[in-house]
Amino acid sequence: MLLDAENIHKKFQSGDGFVEVLRGASLRLEKGDLSILSGQSGSGKSTFLYILAGLIRPDTGDIRFNGESVNDFMPEKLDYFRNSEIGFVFQMHHLMPDFTAVENVMMPALIKGVSRNQSYETACELLSDLSIFHRKFHYPNQLSGGEQQRTAVARALINSPELLLADEPTGNLDEENAVSLIKLITKLVDTRGVGVLIATHNPDLAKAGKRLFRLSEGRITMRN
Repeated sequence: MLLDAENIHKKFQSGDGFVEVLRGASLRLEKGDLSILSGQSGSGKSTFLYILAGLIRPDTGDIRFNGESVNDFMPEKLDYFRNSEIGFVFQMHHLMPDFTAVENVMMPALIKGVSRNQSYETACELLSDLSIFHRKFHYPNQLSGGEQQRTAVARALINSPELLLADEPTGNLDEENAVSLIKLITKLVDTRGVGVLIATHNPDLAKAGKRLFRLSEGRITMRN
């Protein structure tokens, strides 16, 4: 078992009250599987992914990664978990505008302490795998939407994480680029053995996963 999320609750303040987004959401992810988290916009998919990635903490519930409780991680170990064990692809790519594509991809490796030469070599390999090596010296505003998102995927993979989380990665892409990106992610699952969980409300994308989880009213149901 790669990741086990049990009975996750999360609420946020709204005016004088609270909105309960997650109400006991649970799921399990296996190594080397492509899984889909579906649900309507506003159902809490992004919040759930952020919790799985250790970016925000649940109010109650437990996340276990390779048998260890993420809730118990001290700050230094949590930082390592977020940078090295988990790769995260945001809906908006969040590339740094003053850095080239290859520099954006290198950044998590440099933060980890990997040498600049090794970081560059690995970044180039990933950009090649994602068919954008020829754009490595271009800045984000010189890249198409599809190229920006592929760069973001490469950045998420630079430290060889065991789990890749993607939040609506095709939400801002046209149909052609969306299909292309999903094919590339599927290939990465097959060739690198990374576990992937993609959050989406796109019904066509939902068909790509081996496992389909649905988030509704703060809880998750599963369909194989």
